[in-house]
Parts: sequence; C-alpha cells; structure tokens
Amino acid sequence: MDNLDFLKIAAKSFVKYLMTGARSNEKLKILHGALADDLYKRLGKPYSISALGYGKEKEEIISGRYMSKTVDITVSANDEQVAGFGVKFVMSNYAQNSNNYFESMLGETANLRAANKPYFQIFIIPQKLPYFDKFGKIVKWEIITNHNLAKYAALSKDNTDIFFHTPVKTFLCILEFPKCDERKIINKKTFEKFYLNLGEEMPIQYYAPNLQFGNAIILNDYNQFANKATHYIKSL
Repeated sequence: MDNLDFLKIAAKSFVKYLMTGARSNEKLKILHGALADDLYKRLGKPYSISALGYGKEKEEIISGRYMSKTVDITVSANDEQVAGFGVKFVMSNYAQNSNNYFESMLGETANLRAANKPYFQIFIIPQKLPYFDKFGKIVKWEIITNHNLAKYAALSKDNTDIFFHTPVKTFLCILEFPKCDERKIINKKTFEKFYLNLGEEMPIQYYAPNLQFGNAIILNDYNQFANKATHYIKSL
C-alpha cells in the first residue's frame, strides 16, 4: 500500500463512518484491515497479524507493565506477541478531546513499551472538521493549526530509547477533504449528505502544516512509516 492507496482507504473508512455512525466499528474494519494486510505483506513469515477486518477479525490483548491493553493491530511471530500499533482517526469535535487523545497515546505507549513491547501509533485527522453540539448542529468548523500540533512536534524530537511514553514511530496524517459550502452544511445530516454524495472516490489530499517534526514522527508518508516500522520489527 503506497501513499495514494492510503488516501483511498481513508476515504472508504470515512464514508463507512458516515453510513454507520460513530459507535459502529465498521469503519475500523476497513482501515485496520487494510493496515494489517499491508503490514503482513511487508513482514511475511513467520509473522502474523491480528486486527479487526483482517484474518480472524479479532483484536488481541497485550500484557503491559501496569495493565493489559486491547491493541488495534498486534504483530506476532511464532505465537509470541512482538509489537503493537494504535490507530486513531478523528472525524469531528477535535478540540474538546485533543488533550485526551494525546495523553491516552502517551499512557498506553508507556504501559506497553515499559513491558518491552514495541508500540507504534497512527494518528489521522482532517485539517478542517465540524464541531457538533448534542443536537447534531454544527456550532463551528475547527481548523487544525500549528498550535494544535505543537505537542506532536515536541514529541517528535524525543529520544525514543530514553522516553518510553514516546511511540517507536508515529505516523501523523493530516487530511484535506473536498471543500463544502459551510452556509449550507449546517448540521450532521447535511454534512453526511454532502460527503456521501461524493462517495468513496472523493479526492482527499495530504495537508502539510508549516511545522518541523523530528525523527519520532513521520508526517503524511505512510510508505516511509510502514517501511521503518516493519524494518524495526524484523530487527528485534
């Protein structure tokens, strides 16, 4: 799976989210399944992958230093778990959850890496996304700025050999969806209708912020991230 393929998978996952709702895991099966399949093709035998949408379509539980954690994608070799991947695709209401996303990422990473389980993160977010109130009305449109991304830029410069709360590698993907007329897209219903009409073939692009990232984070380059992650796993 190259970078353009990844965009197509992101579009399919987004459309499935619109069709099935936030509580359904159908969108995860598309995204996690495609990632798991690609990782297996890159790793080959004796590795095996567990994830929703792939193989037995089941997530695995990895024992951490402090607690066990259900992991989105687990890599095993000869029946031994050797690495995990966390995947997050944010589709609305980013601001109210921004710090929680980041803190959860740090906590789950530290828990697993402190137990000698290499852990990687994939964080996907649109550059512009709606903020819905409890009635489904769009209160505002949130734009991801350098201020929002500053904590990721700081994380990207961590020494991963020292800081176990930092993923071995993080793929940060910022997506630019087709623009809509915000005067007409006023609630969840009109938002869903607009993008469902575009369908899975909607043109999604990568959005590059004017911000420098260190080696721990790979921005908008899935192929590079997957190459580095699988090379690391094979070197264990």
